[in-house]
Amino acid sequence: MLVVIGCGNLVRCDDGVGVVVVQRLLAGDPLPAGVKVFDAGTGGMEILFQARDATRLVVVDACRSGAEPGAVFEVPGSELESRPPPNLTLHDFRWDHALHAGRRIWKDAFPADVTVFLIEAKTLGYGLALSPEVERAAAIVTARIAALIDALRQASAAAQVTGAGR
Repeated sequence: MLVVIGCGNLVRCDDGVGVVVVQRLLAGDPLPAGVKVFDAGTGGMEILFQARDATRLVVVDACRSGAEPGAVFEVPGSELESRPPPNLTLHDFRWDHALHAGRRIWKDAFPADVTVFLIEAKTLGYGLALSPEVERAAAIVTARIAALIDALRQASAAAQVTGAGR
């Protein structure tokens, strides 16, 4: 099962890009069996629970690394896992903490294949619109994930045809 999770805050301009990407995926063709898409907002706990039993996880979020606004980074989740600090509150539990905790709590029931798409933000102030640079990057990431979903759809259809021909 593929699980795609978008993170962010829709009222903080470019911070909402992960949520925008999953909204666009959900507005497209119906998802095939074995694909789930979620809006996690700003809560890392949502990722911890939604990723359980997935074989592949894709997380989409905004970042601030100092790169050019709209830059897209595709990073293995193992490179971004972060142990939560001991004085953590649930409000501070982020997706990188969820990756770390999920692997330890769920063990083999947590996906080994994790990809994180980070999109460099330009504006994180209050507002509802993505900056033009981040809007373009959101379209690129949406298309890449949609292509992954389409490949799974085609593989499932091919398996059904092969199975029906036996």
